[in-house]
Amino acid sequence: MPDRTDYDYLIVGGGMVADSAARGIRERDADGSIGIIALEEDPPATRPALTKKLWTDPEFTFDKVWLNTEADTGAVRHAGLRASRIDTTAQTVGTDSGDVFGYGTLLIATGGTPHTLELPHDERVVYFRSVEDYRRLRGLAGEGREVAVIGGSFIGTELAAALVQNNTAVTLVFPEDVLGGAVFPAELAARFQKLYENAGVALVPGTTLERGSAGPVRLELELSNGDRLETDAVVTGLGIEPNVGIARDAHLEVDDGVIVDDRLCTSDPHIFAAGDIASYPDVILGRRRIEHVDNATSMGTCVGRNMAGADEPYDHTPYFYSAVFGNRYEAVGTLDSSLTTVEEWNEPQTSGVVYYLNDGNVVGVLLWNVPEQRDAARAVIDADGPWTPEKLRGRIPVPAGDR
Repeated sequence: MPDRTDYDYLIVGGGMVADSAARGIRERDADGSIGIIALEEDPPATRPALTKKLWTDPEFTFDKVWLNTEADTGAVRHAGLRASRIDTTAQTVGTDSGDVFGYGTLLIATGGTPHTLELPHDERVVYFRSVEDYRRLRGLAGEGREVAVIGGSFIGTELAAALVQNNTAVTLVFPEDVLGGAVFPAELAARFQKLYENAGVALVPGTTLERGSAGPVRLELELSNGDRLETDAVVTGLGIEPNVGIARDAHLEVDDGVIVDDRLCTSDPHIFAAGDIASYPDVILGRRRIEHVDNATSMGTCVGRNMAGADEPYDHTPYFYSAVFGNRYEAVGTLDSSLTTVEEWNEPQTSGVVYYLNDGNVVGVLLWNVPEQRDAARAVIDADGPWTPEKLRGRIPVPAGDR
């Protein structure tokens, strides 16, 4: 029989959710034992820095990305282990290597696996998500090398901006006719695209990757527009598939993610889920699954407290943010350029607010270089409509621009 290690609180997953959950547990329970089963060898890291500050802020050195979970909380981290099964009757978690861990309460925070493309298994192909992916991309970039970024997602556009600012020739391949066109109103999308053109990024709009092959020196990509592109490396940021297999196999309720209630508890009263995999009932936006850092940290803290008996609702509507070429934009809710939009900008159009409306109700707010207004954005979304452009203008103040 394999050895068994018991913890009062056991966390499956070793990322930012695990760090926040351990801290949340400690807010309620100073002494209970905490175990973390982590597939990654690296400790939890501040993941937004992997596409932002580590590339653009010389003062933000690599040592600043680490979160000191074990030192700060006393949690015991079991690195390099893949949790493969949950026995809900015995309240144990088994791993591929035969280890068995018992739990009083369990948190599933297994994150997701990046979507892949028809590309070779090659060190020069990076599906960007982890610290190890950052290390690898750093080694492939710079010194005038050429890197193709596939996809115009938030991660894709951040990586393109980061790479081109670090002596790398960047080609950005994306399906929209205009970069950001799926989420931004037309004029803003055009300005957004101009940022990349002015920085020297080669843009290939309206195009997807068909397949790629590896040569002895370079990679060759076949694009949907019929072009062939040679490059030194390829990086993608195409979203994730939530890792819900272990939850499904344990007969927990699963749909687009692991279904949890407003306490972040699953269909088993001893098991919680949080982060990228959790489908939760947002108090403003309704049931959804969110893959952004604010959700990971705030939900992690809440679920940790609840694991330790707090019984508190998760009532925080998270935001997401991006930062490219000196511009920071934040958003709450749904950004979809096919919705009706109402915009308010300062005179040089350096700062502005975009409201996204569906049947007269605000369902999303974009804050472009507008700091400290996320609560105001949440309030607009939560308020009853119908809204008119006249009622919305001035609702969230826009900073004055330089004259």
